[in-house]
Amino acid sequence: MKIACIGDSLTEGRPGVSFFNILKKKYPDIRFVNLGKGGETVKSLHTRLSKNKLDQDYDLAFLWIGVNDIYSKLLKVQAQPITRNSEEFQEFYEQVLELVSQSSKKIVVVSPAVIGENINSSNRGLLNLSMIIKEISQEHKNVIFIDLHQAFTEHLDTLHTTDYLSTGLGRLVKDVFFYRSPKRVDRLAAERGLHLTVDGVHLNSNGALIVVNEYGKVIDQALTK
Repeated sequence: MKIACIGDSLTEGRPGVSFFNILKKKYPDIRFVNLGKGGETVKSLHTRLSKNKLDQDYDLAFLWIGVNDIYSKLLKVQAQPITRNSEEFQEFYEQVLELVSQSSKKIVVVSPAVIGENINSSNRGLLNLSMIIKEISQEHKNVIFIDLHQAFTEHLDTLHTTDYLSTGLGRLVKDVFFYRSPKRVDRLAAERGLHLTVDGVHLNSNGALIVVNEYGKVIDQALTK
């Protein structure tokens, strides 16, 4: 089986803990291809996939994109173009899905998880994107929807967390270069009062395991068929 993981820095695995590396260890007989790129938005991903065609032989593709269309508005520097509104997000997401569908037998579309571990206005924006992605998925027979936003928020509902959210580019770059091991990432997350992320967006070990668990449910089902 050959599986593509398509998305932004959360899929690339930097900063924070890489769920992709955990997946590879959990399923050593599956060929995983990491197609994550830091800072990616749905518009920039559409450009990337239009210019660089995907392989044509994926059995399964996970598409996890969208958080930067909201998170980038909070950063001082926007590296990639973002969608202006829900309608434009839906338009580009559908185009990205069409490009991926040309290369994979089955696609799993994944909602953005969280922006900050307190359920704030940015997370309400993610809820809107999640609803759009879910509605799009229901129009395609070969598409499955994973609601990571719900999985993360349900977990956080039982925990006391802080308002910490990294919005400075310098801080993000420092996290990439100086906090590479899961132990260091988890220690930094604890210092910041965070449970599932290292900075309010990118994963620590707990967050990565939630993603692996949700992805694993789909992979296990595919393996039994």
